[in-house]
Formats: sequence, structure tokens, C-alpha cells
Amino acid sequence: MIETLRKIVQAVNEADTLDDALNFIVHEVRAAMQTDVCTIYLRDQGNRRLVFRATEGLNKDKVGQFSLAASEGLVGWVVARGELLNLDDAMNHPSFQLVPGLGEETFNSFMGAPIIHQRDPLGVLVVQQSAARRFSDDEEAFLITVSAQLAGVIAHAELTGAVSSGEIARDDATGIVGVPGSPGIGIGTAVFVSPTADLSAVPSRSADNRKQELRAFRAALARVRDDIEVVAENLRDELSPEDHALFNVYLTILDDSTMGSEVAGLIKAGEWAQGALSQVMIKHIRHFERMEHSYLRERAVDVRDLGTRVLTYLQDEERSIRDWPENTILVAEEVTASALGEVPRERLVGIVSLRGSSNSHTAILARGMGVPAVLGASDLPYSRLDDKTVVVDGYNGRVYINPHAQALRRFEKLVNEDEALSEELAILRDDLCQTSDGRRVPLWVNTGIAADLQRALDNGAEGVGLYRTEVAFLLRDRFPSEEEQRQLYRDQLEAFASAPVTMRTLDIGGDKSLPYFPIKEDNPFLGWRGVRVTLDHPEIFLAQVRAMLKANEGLGNLRILLPMISSVEELEESLVLIKRCHEEVSAEGYTQPFPPIGVMIEVPSAVYLAASLAERVDFLSVGSNDLTQYLLAVDRNNARVADLYQALHPAVLSALQAIVVAAHGAGKTVSLCGEIAGDPRSVPLLIAMGFDQLSMNATNVPRVKKVVQTITEEDAHTALRKIQGMHSAGQVMAVLDELIEGYQLERFIRSNKRGRQ
Repeated sequence: MIETLRKIVQAVNEADTLDDALNFIVHEVRAAMQTDVCTIYLRDQGNRRLVFRATEGLNKDKVGQFSLAASEGLVGWVVARGELLNLDDAMNHPSFQLVPGLGEETFNSFMGAPIIHQRDPLGVLVVQQSAARRFSDDEEAFLITVSAQLAGVIAHAELTGAVSSGEIARDDATGIVGVPGSPGIGIGTAVFVSPTADLSAVPSRSADNRKQELRAFRAALARVRDDIEVVAENLRDELSPEDHALFNVYLTILDDSTMGSEVAGLIKAGEWAQGALSQVMIKHIRHFERMEHSYLRERAVDVRDLGTRVLTYLQDEERSIRDWPENTILVAEEVTASALGEVPRERLVGIVSLRGSSNSHTAILARGMGVPAVLGASDLPYSRLDDKTVVVDGYNGRVYINPHAQALRRFEKLVNEDEALSEELAILRDDLCQTSDGRRVPLWVNTGIAADLQRALDNGAEGVGLYRTEVAFLLRDRFPSEEEQRQLYRDQLEAFASAPVTMRTLDIGGDKSLPYFPIKEDNPFLGWRGVRVTLDHPEIFLAQVRAMLKANEGLGNLRILLPMISSVEELEESLVLIKRCHEEVSAEGYTQPFPPIGVMIEVPSAVYLAASLAERVDFLSVGSNDLTQYLLAVDRNNARVADLYQALHPAVLSALQAIVVAAHGAGKTVSLCGEIAGDPRSVPLLIAMGFDQLSMNATNVPRVKKVVQTITEEDAHTALRKIQGMHSAGQVMAVLDELIEGYQLERFIRSNKRGRQ
């Protein structure tokens, strides 16, 4: 069964169209199960009806010609119930409905399994047989397994087909779900950027100038031939004649009479050079991969290598002449910092990435640049989006492709409202942030790049609650030297002068891996990350802390924050190293005082140890993003379980309150620097809990300040009392929405109402 499934999934992934994929599925499933009939019904996203889309054994003339309501027939029963139906006498079932001309009168046995993707019923996979019998348990298991395995593949193929044809059937109210990376709405033209020399990620695109594309392809071929001849000559004395003959095979593959001529043919037919190369090479790679003889299968590696070499030269040429649209939505399998740097800043209005997370360096850069971004959009047919109109909803983590005119006007209105709101809130920049009845609530910012600094100051931030030092490490091809770090940290400290700047020591691991110091683990979020890495590599930790202390000379606004502390022992070991650094820089002549040291509370063990940790440091800071993830056992960067990641979950709120009590019990301050701190709706609860500072993205500072200045601390405490004892995030949100609406602040939180909260 596994081999059959693998064969089907691979073929569906390689299918050119959705119809090809569906036809292959029904053919292979009928053969594997040895049934008389196999059929697929898919739900039309527009009218929600179940359309007869593919069959082996029934009347193929009816394919696409009829449909059933979601509650009609046995197929409707399967969708409505969301479970398998196995009948030995289908016609006597009360839900049976005979469709004239379909040809199922002679088939007594019926088994249908729902095709469900991310809780959304896509359709039904059906098998039928003339013999009146119940299908066996093994047959049931196989059909369920096939439908479950293919659900995601069909969803992707369905969307890819819709994008290619220009007909997006997906409900505009839903969009393609990803992870919010950077807030805002971006509307523009999609430009897909291939990863460097990745044949499988090259989009199909019409050639603007066929002769120019053909010249570029032949020039790239010539450069690869030259490379191979040089390598062959260099290795002539190192290899046997038989092994050396492989280079002649390479040159033959590139010859104009073989694969080279196929590529040239596609270019002459209108495909751009990279797309033509990708299509031809992938076809031949798959051909070799299917061969039984191991020697021939290994030739797939050679073909891929040659194709990649040619593609590298084509991309070098293409990058130098690319013309970016006025409003560019940058789309990639994984958006890199270098790809961001290629787009003129004034033309970049949105970012969409198949991979990535809310804490990836791409997200951090996007937020620093103020560009809306959606990451982890795994269902997105990214390589087919070139030149399509795309809307990026960075607030809710959704992408809309070619939205109809009414939806587009709605998004344009939201963009205009955001701009007007920003102008309205700008006057609050220098106002004191306190509730209307006098409770002071300092608003700090989370920073990571130089661009964050000016945005933070422009929006009236009062300090830095979290400076992500790892960003400087992520954007380099080596560890920065102590002096390089000192200069970076000095810029941060000077920018805020006497205001506090909280610098977190290097926090890598999890979803933040340095290209020159990769950490590969089966479970990276529970592995070697944060302070665990730097304590194992004290040379990295010591250089960084010394750089911080030296940068603080004459300023005195440095605070050092330790990430991923899970035990008192880790804290004490870190403190020993920090004290050693202070002694060393003092011996060098630096006179700065010993800075305040804090612990980041972001794992459950630290919640229970909060009182003990607070006794040993000067302040606590809550990283609510990771804390929520660990408390709820939900990967916050996984769009599949995004609805389960709830920052207002009662368990999370209980932990937050316990941390505040522990910190204040030890006479220490406690700040909050997770995403919830920048959510205006959640702010009343955080104020009532007693957080001393809130730290957030610079973009959110004005909205949060507006909410703080409008409400009273008394009403915030009333809301907190109401939610105590509640059992769901939905109940908590209802209380907060009631409070916000009572103050007529809805428009200040409209953009922050994420579906996953």
C-alpha cells in the first residue's frame, strides 16, 4: 500500500493540471483496490456544490456536467458527516439518489471517504462494485489513507490550476492561510524570485524577447561547457579513463541535438529561458529517477547538476536586467535578506514566503522596513504567481490572489484607513503614556536592525525592551568580531541616550540558524538554543558581553537579558561569566557600572521558578510568544495549527499573572515583550495584571498608546476579574471586545483581530 501511495502522490505532484491529477488518482485507486468504479467529487468553492470531476467506470461524458448539493445523495452524506460510508446495498440507503445517464445502476456496493484538508471538506473519493458486499476493513483503511494523503496534494493542485487559469475559486473571505510576519496590507503585482539555481522552483513565464532569451540560454550553455572542459582537464591525471569519460557524457547532454535543442524549442515557442530549462531538465531527471537500473538512476544527479549550472548563469544575467513593478509583492519559496535587498525599497509593498516564521530574520527585516508580510503559506502555488495581482494581509496572515473588484476595493479602503490612522496617531508621539486615571505604562520597542531605530523614535517609544542581537549574526557569513559588535551596540545605546536599552544575548536555535553555524536537530525548539548554546560556547558569550559593556561606556543605559533560562543553575553560570567580563573590561580602563541583568521567562519551568530567578537578578522580561508555544504545545509558525496558538488562552493568562506576582514579590520589575504586548485589545488585561513596561514592534506603539490613554485602570481591573475562571480564549476576547467597544476604540484594534488569537 505504501508503494502505491507513494506512486500516486508523486504523480499528482508532477501533474500539469488538476484534471490530470484527478484522472491519475481514480485510475490508480481502482487498479489497486480492484474495484469496478473509482470516482472523485470536488466541492466548488463558489456555489459549494459537489462536482463530478473524474471517474473510471462511470460515464466520463458526465464529468464536469453535473453536481450535487452538499446534502444530496450518498456523496453529500459523506461530506455532511465527515466520515466514511461503506454499503453493500447502496440503492436502499435513504440518501441514495440516482443520477440519470451516470451509469451506476448496476453497482450495488458503495464506499466513499471524505477528502478533508485543514478541516475543510474538499470532496469525496468513491469506489463502487457490482457485487453486493461490504468492503473489507483493509479496503476501508486503504481508502481512508489515500484520501487523507491526497487531501493536501489535491488542495495544492486545485489552487495551482486556478491560479494558472486566472480563475481563483477560493472564498475571498478566507484567503490562503499563512503566519503573520509583519503587520499591514500590501496590494501589488507578484514577482516570484527563484532560490539560487533551484530547478524545481523556477516559474513558467512568457518571454518578452525570444531572441534575447535564446541568446542568453546559448551563452549560459557555452559557459558551462567551458567550465566542464576546464574541470575535465584539471582532473585528467587524477581519474581513470573510464571515470574521465563521464565529462564527455556531460558535454553530450548539453549538446544542441539533445536536451539543449528541447530547451531551445520551448524558448522559440514563447517560454523564457529559465522556465524552458527547468521544464526540460525536470522531465529528464524524473525519467532517470524512475529507471530500475541503479547506474541509470544515478544519472539523474548528473542531469540535475548540469541544469543547475546552466540556471546559475541564467539567473546572474536575469538579475542584472530585472524591472521591478511599481508595487512589488515579493514572492519566494523562502525570502532571503539578499532577495529583499534587490528590490528598490520604494517599490516593495509586500512579502509572501512559503517558508519562514514570525521570528525568522525575514520577518524581523520586514517589520523593521514596515513592509506587510505573510510567511509559511504552504498551500500557495508560489511559482505560478508571477504578474498576478496579490493582496498581502500581514495582520491576519492571509494572501489573496486576483481578488474580484469588490474585494480589491475593500482592501484599498483598509490601506487608506491605515494611512489616515497613522497620521491621526502621530500627534501622540510625545504624549505621556498613562491611563486616563493616572496609571503610568511605559511603552518600549523590540528592535533588531538599524531601520527599527528611527521608526521607534518617530513613534514615541520610551526605550528598548528587547534588542535582538542575533539579527547582526544572521546577516553575516561569519561571527562578528567583538569590535564589530561594540559598534553595533553603541549605535543602539546612543540612539536612545538615557532611555533603557535591553540587549538579549545571542538567541539562536529553534527557527533561527546561522548559515555558518548550522544547528540541525529533530526537535529544534526543544533542543540546543538560546543560553544553552552560548554557555556551551563561552567564547561567543564572553565576546558579546564584553562588546556590550564597552559600548555602554559613558552612557549607562544598558540592560542585559538572558534568553531560554530554564534553571537557576543556568542563570548562576551566566552571571559568573558576566561578572568576569565586567572585571576584564574594567581592567582595560572602562569605567561603566555593572548593568542590570534580567531573565527572559519563556519556558514553563521558568514560570514556576520565577520567584527564585527574580531574587538573583534585577528584572524579569516575559517572552510570551515562546511561552505560549510551550504552554499550549503549539508551533506558532505552523499554519496548520495556527488556530490553536492563542495568546489569550486562560492557561497563558494564568502564567502571566503568576510571573508578575513573583517578580513584584521579590521587589523586581517585570516587562512583557511578546506579540500580545502590541495588541491594543489585550493591553487592558496586561495593565491590570501589573506589568511595569510593555515592549512591542514600533508600528504598534501609537495604537497601544491610544488605548492606554483612553481607558481607566479601574475598568481594566474589572475586565481582569471577569475573565478569571473563564475556560476559553473566545470568552476572554468577548470581555475585551466589550470593553473596547464601550470606549469606541474598535477602529484602533480592527487590524489586530487575528483569527488565531
